[in-house]
Amino acid sequence: MRFSRILLSSVLLALLASCQTMTPEERRAADEKTCASYGFRPNTDAMARCLLDLDLDRRAESRSMMDRNDAMFWGPTVIVTRPVYVHRP
Repeated sequence: MRFSRILLSSVLLALLASCQTMTPEERRAADEKTCASYGFRPNTDAMARCLLDLDLDRRAESRSMMDRNDAMFWGPTVIVTRPVYVHRP
């Protein structure tokens, strides 16, 4: 039993350690590639607007996810009670 918990914890830690986020430079390159695939030319106002729209969409999605998480974690208060039986002699 204890070994399985240690093994499970190790696997979960390894999975979390393998996650990595994109650096700002990598994100910018990916966004530029996306906008270029839409047909926008580099160093134009249209390309800048496309990059801005992608960034705004990303931020809106992040805010939406935070709002959903807030509702899930800080939702309505639930009061759990249980009856207490008192035996009198």
